Amino acid sequence: MKTIAITTGDPAGIGPEVVLKALLSFVQRGNGCFIIDGIETLPVITGDASVIGDAIKRFRLPFKVEIIENSDEHLRKPKAESRNKRNTLFCIDARSLRSFAKCRPDADNGSAAVGYIKKAVELALSKKVDAIVTAPVSKEALKLAGYRWPGHTEMLAELTAAKDFAMMFSGGPLKLILATIHVPLIDVPGLITRKRVLKTIRLAKRACDMLMINNPRIAVAGLNPHAGEAGILGKEELREIAPAVNKAREEGLPVYGPFPPDVIFHKAYRGEFDIIVCMYHDQGLIPLKMIAFDKGVNVTVGLPIIRTSPDHGTAYDIAWKGVADPSSMIEAIRMANRLKAED
Repeated sequence: MKTIAITTGDPAGIGPEVVLKALLSFVQRGNGCFIIDGIETLPVITGDASVIGDAIKRFRLPFKVEIIENSDEHLRKPKAESRNKRNTLFCIDARSLRSFAKCRPDADNGSAAVGYIKKAVELALSKKVDAIVTAPVSKEALKLAGYRWPGHTEMLAELTAAKDFAMMFSGGPLKLILATIHVPLIDVPGLITRKRVLKTIRLAKRACDMLMINNPRIAVAGLNPHAGEAGILGKEELREIAPAVNKAREEGLPVYGPFPPDVIFHKAYRGEFDIIVCMYHDQGLIPLKMIAFDKGVNVTVGLPIIRTSPDHGTAYDIAWKGVADPSSMIEAIRMANRLKAED
């Protein structure tokens, strides 16, 4: 049996709804466990039980919440009195919100969402759960709450003391990893260094190992149109990216490029490559969301724990209306269940 901690994300957003709807899509046994891709899995929700209860009632879902403690006995094996109870969801109750604002960024919600994440990370680091899945948080709510992290990735890296990490995305036939993450586009060229690109190539190989892709083919995208056109349209490929690719090859990594960005995604889509190293956020996310908007998954590579999340935000505009699509959360849970932990 696997145990997965699932955070409910920002209470004001669609996180509580998509978590519950995702779990409803899986078959549940009488012991509280779900069968996910043939694997018996115990999801443990970290959040406010009051928020989860509110969502269950509002969306008329056939669940009931049972609050548990974070002991090995409770997490690895449901309590004896809970066995043979169907439609029971186990929750480690944060008890951080008496009431909460819906459909907008709020400092209390931002603080609560961080608490849910910290609890899930604590469980994963102590090996009480096998993986964590995080529902979306709001960067604005985090800022209102006084936190400086621009998002989940940087927060998780700090909480787990990870030094080399990256965002990897999977959707349809595409898998990609980002050399730069949440930075303004104007700052990207100065951040594209040999060291950073080489580190990301190495993390791409680690991502393939986690996905159990044997003999992976790693492609590297250029930064500029036509990958710089031999320096005519930009020097980053000649000075930084190509030398990083050559160094990675010397290390024995199966990497190729840099390729023109307008070509490499089509090649990967056709199956010529297993993962693309992208230079900046939208370079990779635009093509991925074009083909897998509702089913993209984000994986943080380089952490000492397994972490996945849906590839969407809090969606305040549709939150708490019962119309949120849980497809991406479903895929995030499935991927967390099948990823191989890094050695």
